[in-house]
Amino acid sequence: MIRDYSSTLIVQEVAPRDGLQIEPTWVETRDKIALINQLSLAGFTRIEAGSFVSPKAIPALRDGEQVFQGIQRQPGVIYVALIPNLKGAQRALAANADELNLVMSVSQTHNLANMRMRREQSLAGFGEIVAAVQGQPVSLNASVATAFGCPFEGRIDEDDVMRIVDAYLALGVQGVTLADTTGMANPRQVERMVARVLTRLPADALTLHFHNTRGLGLCNVLAAYEVGARRFDSALGGLGGCPFAPGASGNICTEDLVNLCEEVGIPTGIDLPHLLQLSRTLPALLGHELPGQVAKAGRNCDLHAAPVGLID
Repeated sequence: MIRDYSSTLIVQEVAPRDGLQIEPTWVETRDKIALINQLSLAGFTRIEAGSFVSPKAIPALRDGEQVFQGIQRQPGVIYVALIPNLKGAQRALAANADELNLVMSVSQTHNLANMRMRREQSLAGFGEIVAAVQGQPVSLNASVATAFGCPFEGRIDEDDVMRIVDAYLALGVQGVTLADTTGMANPRQVERMVARVLTRLPADALTLHFHNTRGLGLCNVLAAYEVGARRFDSALGGLGGCPFAPGASGNICTEDLVNLCEEVGIPTGIDLPHLLQLSRTLPALLGHELPGQVAKAGRNCDLHAAPVGLID
Protein backbone atom coordinates (compact mmCIF):
# COMPACT_ATOMS: atom_id res chain seq x y z
CA MET A 1 0.00 0.00 0.00
CA ILE A 2 1.40 3.38 -1.06
CA ARG A 3 0.52 6.14 1.39
CA ASP A 4 0.28 9.78 0.30
CA TYR A 5 2.14 11.90 2.86
CA SER A 6 2.26 15.05 0.73
CA SER A 7 -0.45 17.06 2.53
CA THR A 8 0.72 19.54 5.15
CA LEU A 9 0.18 18.55 8.77
CA ILE A 10 -0.75 21.62 10.82
CA VAL A 11 0.72 21.69 14.31
CA GLN A 12 -1.02 23.79 16.95
CA GLU A 13 1.41 24.47 19.80
CA VAL A 14 -0.31 24.22 23.20
CA ALA A 15 2.63 24.35 25.65
CA PRO A 16 1.89 27.90 26.86
CA ARG A 17 -1.57 26.78 27.99
CA ASP A 18 -2.05 23.02 28.27
CA GLY A 19 1.63 22.54 28.92
CA LEU A 20 2.06 25.02 31.75
CA GLN A 21 -1.31 24.60 33.48
CA ILE A 22 -0.17 21.64 35.55
CA GLU A 23 3.32 22.88 36.41
CA PRO A 24 3.84 23.27 40.18
CA THR A 25 6.47 25.98 39.69
CA TRP A 26 5.22 29.46 38.80
CA VAL A 27 6.49 30.60 35.42
CA GLU A 28 6.90 34.36 35.33
CA THR A 29 4.73 36.29 32.90
CA ARG A 30 7.80 37.61 31.08
CA ASP A 31 9.01 34.03 30.58
CA LYS A 32 5.64 32.93 29.19
CA ILE A 33 5.73 35.87 26.78
CA ALA A 34 9.31 35.07 25.72
CA LEU A 35 8.35 31.43 25.11
CA ILE A 36 5.39 32.40 22.93
CA ASN A 37 7.48 34.92 21.02
CA GLN A 38 10.03 32.24 20.20
CA LEU A 39 7.31 29.79 19.18
CA SER A 40 5.87 32.50 16.92
CA LEU A 41 9.16 32.53 15.01
CA ALA A 42 9.29 28.75 14.52
CA GLY A 43 6.74 28.48 11.73
CA PHE A 44 3.54 27.74 13.65
CA THR A 45 0.30 29.12 12.31
CA ARG A 46 -1.62 28.38 15.52
CA ILE A 47 -0.51 28.80 19.17
CA GLU A 48 -2.70 28.25 22.23
CA ALA A 49 -1.23 31.11 24.21
CA GLY A 50 -3.20 30.94 27.46
CA SER A 51 -6.53 30.59 29.16
CA PHE A 52 -9.09 32.74 30.92
CA VAL A 53 -10.26 30.42 33.67
CA SER A 54 -10.64 31.13 37.37
CA PRO A 55 -7.22 31.80 38.96
CA LYS A 56 -8.36 29.64 41.87
CA ALA A 57 -8.89 26.68 39.52
CA ILE A 58 -5.68 27.10 37.47
CA PRO A 59 -3.34 29.47 39.35
CA ALA A 60 -0.46 28.76 36.95
CA LEU A 61 -2.30 30.69 34.21
CA ARG A 62 -3.72 33.56 36.22
CA ASP A 63 -1.85 36.11 34.08
CA GLY A 64 -3.76 35.48 30.85
CA GLU A 65 -4.46 39.15 30.12
CA GLN A 66 -0.84 40.19 30.62
CA VAL A 67 0.41 37.37 28.40
CA PHE A 68 -1.93 38.10 25.50
CA GLN A 69 -1.26 41.82 25.71
CA GLY A 70 2.51 41.39 25.97
CA ILE A 71 3.30 38.98 23.14
CA GLN A 72 4.74 40.07 19.80
CA ARG A 73 2.15 38.86 17.34
CA GLN A 74 3.43 37.55 14.03
CA PRO A 75 1.46 37.85 10.78
CA GLY A 76 -0.39 34.67 9.92
CA VAL A 77 -0.32 33.25 13.46
CA ILE A 78 -3.64 32.60 15.23
CA TYR A 79 -3.37 33.04 19.01
CA VAL A 80 -5.93 30.85 20.77
CA ALA A 81 -7.37 31.17 24.27
CA LEU A 82 -9.11 28.46 26.28
CA ILE A 83 -12.27 29.73 27.95
CA PRO A 84 -14.68 27.98 30.36
CA ASN A 85 -17.65 30.35 30.30
CA LEU A 86 -19.05 33.71 29.17
CA LYS A 87 -16.91 35.68 31.62
CA GLY A 88 -13.80 33.97 30.26
CA ALA A 89 -14.90 34.75 26.71
CA GLN A 90 -15.32 38.43 27.57
CA ARG A 91 -11.85 38.54 29.13
CA ALA A 92 -10.33 36.83 26.08
CA LEU A 93 -12.02 39.23 23.69
CA ALA A 94 -10.71 42.19 25.68
CA ALA A 95 -7.21 40.70 25.43
CA ASN A 96 -7.57 40.34 21.61
CA ALA A 97 -7.49 36.56 21.35
CA ASP A 98 -7.97 35.44 17.75
CA GLU A 99 -9.83 32.24 18.59
CA LEU A 100 -11.72 30.97 21.63
CA ASN A 101 -11.60 27.30 22.53
CA LEU A 102 -14.55 25.97 24.53
CA VAL A 103 -14.26 22.64 26.36
CA MET A 104 -16.81 20.06 27.45
CA SER A 105 -16.24 16.41 28.31
CA VAL A 106 -18.30 13.66 26.77
CA SER A 107 -17.89 11.92 30.14
CA GLN A 108 -20.37 13.34 32.63
CA THR A 109 -18.10 12.49 35.55
CA HIS A 110 -15.07 14.20 34.03
CA ASN A 111 -17.12 17.26 33.10
CA LEU A 112 -18.25 17.58 36.71
CA ALA A 113 -14.65 17.24 37.91
CA ASN A 114 -13.21 19.57 35.29
CA MET A 115 -15.93 22.17 34.77
CA ARG A 116 -17.99 21.77 37.96
CA MET A 117 -21.18 21.37 35.92
CA ARG A 118 -23.11 18.78 33.96
CA ARG A 119 -22.76 18.51 30.20
CA GLU A 120 -26.21 20.02 29.66
CA GLN A 121 -25.15 23.10 31.63
CA SER A 122 -21.90 23.38 29.68
CA LEU A 123 -23.71 23.23 26.35
CA ALA A 124 -26.23 25.87 27.43
CA GLY A 125 -23.32 28.11 28.43
CA PHE A 126 -21.74 27.62 25.03
CA GLY A 127 -24.91 28.93 23.42
CA GLU A 128 -24.56 32.13 25.46
CA ILE A 129 -20.94 32.51 24.32
CA VAL A 130 -21.82 32.00 20.65
CA ALA A 131 -24.50 34.66 20.89
CA ALA A 132 -22.19 37.07 22.73
CA VAL A 133 -19.35 36.91 20.20
CA GLN A 134 -21.44 37.27 17.06
CA GLY A 135 -20.02 40.06 14.96
CA GLN A 136 -16.72 40.02 16.85
CA PRO A 137 -13.42 39.38 14.97
CA VAL A 138 -12.91 36.00 16.63
CA SER A 139 -13.49 32.38 15.69
CA LEU A 140 -14.83 29.61 17.92
CA ASN A 141 -13.53 26.09 18.41
CA ALA A 142 -15.18 23.56 20.73
CA SER A 143 -13.35 20.59 22.22
CA VAL A 144 -14.79 17.20 23.11
CA ALA A 145 -12.69 16.13 26.10
CA THR A 146 -12.35 12.42 27.03
CA ALA A 147 -13.47 11.60 23.48
CA PHE A 148 -11.54 8.32 23.46
CA GLY A 149 -11.89 7.18 27.07
CA CYS A 150 -12.45 8.44 30.60
CA PRO A 151 -10.40 7.57 33.70
CA PHE A 152 -13.63 7.51 35.73
CA GLU A 153 -16.15 5.96 33.33
CA GLY A 154 -13.87 3.93 31.05
CA ARG A 155 -15.06 3.27 27.51
CA ILE A 156 -16.79 6.15 25.74
CA ASP A 157 -19.72 5.50 23.39
CA GLU A 158 -18.69 6.84 19.97
CA ASP A 159 -22.31 7.78 19.24
CA ASP A 160 -22.20 10.09 22.28
CA VAL A 161 -19.14 11.80 20.80
CA MET A 162 -20.95 12.31 17.52
CA ARG A 163 -23.98 13.78 19.26
CA ILE A 164 -21.76 16.38 20.94
CA VAL A 165 -20.02 17.18 17.64
CA ASP A 166 -23.42 17.69 16.02
CA ALA A 167 -24.54 19.89 18.92
CA TYR A 168 -21.42 22.04 18.54
CA LEU A 169 -21.98 22.48 14.83
CA ALA A 170 -25.64 23.32 15.39
CA LEU A 171 -24.53 26.12 17.73
CA GLY A 172 -22.42 27.59 14.93
CA VAL A 173 -18.85 26.91 16.08
CA GLN A 174 -16.28 26.87 13.27
CA GLY A 175 -14.01 24.09 14.52
CA VAL A 176 -14.07 20.95 16.66
CA THR A 177 -11.33 19.21 18.62
CA LEU A 178 -11.43 15.55 19.63
CA ALA A 179 -9.33 15.34 22.78
CA ASP A 180 -7.75 12.19 24.16
CA THR A 181 -7.51 13.81 27.57
CA THR A 182 -5.77 10.97 29.39
CA GLY A 183 -4.07 9.08 26.57
CA MET A 184 -6.54 6.20 26.34
CA ALA A 185 -6.93 6.19 22.54
CA ASN A 186 -5.60 3.51 20.22
CA PRO A 187 -4.99 3.80 16.45
CA ARG A 188 -7.97 1.66 15.31
CA GLN A 189 -10.34 3.64 17.53
CA VAL A 190 -8.85 6.89 16.20
CA GLU A 191 -9.34 5.78 12.60
CA ARG A 192 -13.02 5.06 13.22
CA MET A 193 -13.75 8.29 15.07
CA VAL A 194 -11.88 10.56 12.67
CA ALA A 195 -13.56 8.97 9.65
CA ARG A 196 -16.98 9.52 11.23
CA VAL A 197 -16.34 13.13 12.26
CA LEU A 198 -14.97 14.01 8.82
CA THR A 199 -18.42 13.22 7.40
CA ARG A 200 -19.66 16.20 9.44
CA LEU A 201 -16.96 18.83 8.85
CA PRO A 202 -13.91 19.42 6.64
CA ALA A 203 -10.40 18.42 7.65
CA ASP A 204 -9.30 22.02 8.16
CA ALA A 205 -11.97 22.40 10.87
CA LEU A 206 -10.99 19.29 12.87
CA THR A 207 -8.18 19.14 15.45
CA LEU A 208 -6.89 16.02 17.21
CA HIS A 209 -5.48 16.38 20.71
CA PHE A 210 -3.50 13.37 21.91
CA HIS A 211 -1.64 12.68 25.13
CA ASN A 212 1.19 10.18 25.31
CA THR A 213 0.16 8.65 28.64
CA ARG A 214 0.39 5.09 27.33
CA GLY A 215 2.97 5.62 24.61
CA LEU A 216 0.57 5.67 21.65
CA GLY A 217 0.45 9.40 20.94
CA LEU A 218 2.43 9.51 17.69
CA CYS A 219 0.88 6.22 16.50
CA ASN A 220 -2.51 7.89 16.89
CA VAL A 221 -1.33 10.93 14.91
CA LEU A 222 -0.38 8.78 11.94
CA ALA A 223 -3.63 6.81 12.19
CA ALA A 224 -5.64 10.05 12.14
CA TYR A 225 -3.55 11.59 9.35
CA GLU A 226 -3.96 8.53 7.14
CA VAL A 227 -7.76 8.79 7.27
CA GLY A 228 -7.76 12.52 6.53
CA ALA A 229 -7.08 14.55 9.69
CA ARG A 230 -4.65 17.40 9.14
CA ARG A 231 -4.50 19.44 12.36
CA PHE A 232 -2.98 18.31 15.65
CA ASP A 233 -2.25 19.78 19.06
CA SER A 234 1.14 19.17 20.66
CA ALA A 235 3.32 20.69 23.37
CA LEU A 236 6.98 21.61 23.33
CA GLY A 237 8.97 19.10 25.35
CA GLY A 238 5.89 16.92 25.89
CA LEU A 239 4.64 19.26 28.60
CA GLY A 240 1.20 19.05 30.11
CA GLY A 241 -1.51 16.92 31.58
CA CYS A 242 -5.04 17.45 32.85
CA PRO A 243 -5.09 18.48 36.52
CA PHE A 244 -8.55 16.91 36.90
CA ALA A 245 -7.77 13.47 35.42
CA PRO A 246 -5.92 10.86 37.49
CA GLY A 247 -2.83 9.48 35.77
CA ALA A 248 -2.79 12.05 32.99
CA SER A 249 0.67 12.76 31.59
CA GLY A 250 1.98 15.09 28.98
CA ASN A 251 0.78 15.99 25.52
CA ILE A 252 2.47 14.51 22.51
CA CYS A 253 5.81 16.29 22.15
CA THR A 254 5.98 18.92 19.41
CA GLU A 255 9.58 18.37 18.40
CA ASP A 256 9.09 14.60 18.37
CA LEU A 257 5.99 15.04 16.17
CA VAL A 258 7.80 17.38 13.75
CA ASN A 259 10.75 15.00 13.64
CA LEU A 260 8.41 12.10 12.79
CA CYS A 261 6.89 14.15 9.99
CA GLU A 262 10.30 15.05 8.58
CA GLU A 263 11.43 11.41 8.69
CA VAL A 264 8.41 10.14 6.73
CA GLY A 265 8.09 13.14 4.40
CA ILE A 266 5.03 14.93 5.80
CA PRO A 267 5.44 18.72 5.45
CA THR A 268 4.75 20.90 8.52
CA GLY A 269 6.51 24.20 7.83
CA ILE A 270 8.00 24.06 11.35
CA ASP A 271 11.67 24.83 12.02
CA LEU A 272 12.83 21.72 13.90
CA PRO A 273 16.31 22.98 14.90
CA HIS A 274 14.66 26.09 16.36
CA LEU A 275 12.24 23.88 18.32
CA LEU A 276 15.03 21.70 19.67
CA GLN A 277 17.02 24.70 20.82
CA LEU A 278 13.94 26.10 22.56
CA SER A 279 12.95 22.78 24.12
CA ARG A 280 16.40 22.38 25.64
CA THR A 281 15.84 25.58 27.65
CA LEU A 282 12.74 24.20 29.38
CA PRO A 283 14.39 22.08 32.12
CA ALA A 284 16.14 25.15 33.50
CA LEU A 285 12.91 27.17 33.31
CA LEU A 286 10.73 24.54 34.96
CA GLY A 287 13.21 22.78 37.23
CA HIS A 288 12.76 19.25 35.89
CA GLU A 289 13.47 17.05 32.90
CA LEU A 290 10.89 16.61 30.16
CA PRO A 291 9.67 13.49 28.35
CA GLY A 292 10.55 14.61 24.81
CA GLN A 293 12.99 12.27 23.08
CA VAL A 294 14.51 14.09 20.12
CA ALA A 295 15.77 16.99 22.25
CA LYS A 296 17.83 14.44 24.17
CA ALA A 297 18.90 12.12 21.34
CA GLY A 298 19.18 14.61 18.47
CA ARG A 299 17.93 14.13 14.94
CA ASN A 300 19.03 11.18 12.81
CA CYS A 301 21.13 13.59 10.76
CA ASP A 302 22.96 14.90 13.85
CA LEU A 303 25.96 12.61 13.49
CA HIS A 304 28.86 12.17 15.90
CA ALA A 305 32.58 11.93 15.29
CA ALA A 306 33.91 8.39 15.14
CA PRO A 307 35.73 7.17 18.26
CA VAL A 308 39.42 8.02 18.32
CA GLY A 309 41.73 5.18 17.30
CA LEU A 310 39.43 3.23 14.98
CA ILE A 311 41.26 1.32 12.25
CA ASP A 312 40.19 2.17 8.68
